[in-house]
Amino acid sequence: MTANVFLAAAMERAGLGQAELAERLNRRIEQLTGSPGNLSDRHIRHWLTGKTRWPQRRQRLVLEAEFGVSAEELGFIARARITPAPPEDDDVRRRTFTTAAASFTATALAPGAPSGTSRIGMADADRLEANFARLIHADNTAGLSVDLETRALAHAQHALDLMAIGVATERVRKRLYALAAAFTGTALWAAIDRMEPDRAGRHLDRGLRLARLSGDTAMEMRLWGHASVLYVQQRRLPDAVSAAEMSSTTHVCRRDPLFRSLAAARLAAVHAQAGERAAAHRALSRADAAFHRINAMERPAFVDFYDRAEFEGLAGITMLRLARHEEAEGHLHHALACLRPEFHRNRVYYSALLATAQLRQGEAEAACATAVASLPSPGHDLPGRTGALFAQFDRDLTIQAGGTSLAADWAAHYPRGATA
Repeated sequence: MTANVFLAAAMERAGLGQAELAERLNRRIEQLTGSPGNLSDRHIRHWLTGKTRWPQRRQRLVLEAEFGVSAEELGFIARARITPAPPEDDDVRRRTFTTAAASFTATALAPGAPSGTSRIGMADADRLEANFARLIHADNTAGLSVDLETRALAHAQHALDLMAIGVATERVRKRLYALAAAFTGTALWAAIDRMEPDRAGRHLDRGLRLARLSGDTAMEMRLWGHASVLYVQQRRLPDAVSAAEMSSTTHVCRRDPLFRSLAAARLAAVHAQAGERAAAHRALSRADAAFHRINAMERPAFVDFYDRAEFEGLAGITMLRLARHEEAEGHLHHALACLRPEFHRNRVYYSALLATAQLRQGEAEAACATAVASLPSPGHDLPGRTGALFAQFDRDLTIQAGGTSLAADWAAHYPRGATA
């Protein structure tokens, strides 16, 4: 037997012992199958020593989800095939997890899914739509974790698998492409929210292709909007502006003021980040005008979050980036006052922005009070974009009030090291 040094190295990087890894994988198995996993530290030990060279398929799936690489990259060796298979390219290997995950979760997530050459109908799409609404609710309330990102990708692949195993009309086929794009867009936003740009970029490319196949301009608008945020994170500001403009010029923005307002508000924030002050003000003015024309009508679940609170929040981001801190503070106060109670993730995010706006006006005491009140309870980390905001606030406070009792009080509450 040969020790699996690749798995050992991955565990060491993640700071995981054998028992802890087994526990985490069992939770992932339960999320995929609905039944708890039965892995123990003995299974992990067999993998590490090489006694087990190729785990069972569900075990490989959760291992790949846990570490973000293929089973082969974790040092496992597939059993020899009777008929040699053609070599896989990198793109196929990257899709290994999501394709297999869909086959594991098809029964649990979309009961009654057809097989063989069955006809695929709107009822199949309706089941996927219901699951999409649940994922959107999870995103709006708590933020998408890696686990939910994985579920979104499995749903996207399942929508494509339905078309591969059955017969569908053009109308059903386009809706399934739109749903695959929708789930991929949700996975994209999860990766952006956690500031993991490489994975986000892969989701973006795939999502845009699927949206174009569907002909759904609302989905294309959503994906270009997400792309603009990703490009800002990557400091690709010309690309960010172009992506936000692409979002704002889609057909759905011309016919629906809600989409038009959302796209223009995001464009304003991107213009501000790029230092284009006049363009930012013009875009924000268009967003405000369109917002006042929004009427009540049925819209996709993914835009349910856009309301007065979100508009004020985006306006606050724009003003903050333009260094108009007093106006930013006003918008952010309005955003928090209007925010729906269940939107916990957004409340923390906008509170961090408000604290930043207050600190940049020299109001260190008020800023610290705002920031401390919005920190999560002990034991909870601050990942992704929210963690980056608090880390920046911590640095700014150190510059402005380092060595004071105020800074010491903040340091006692701020969980340094939990922002990765």
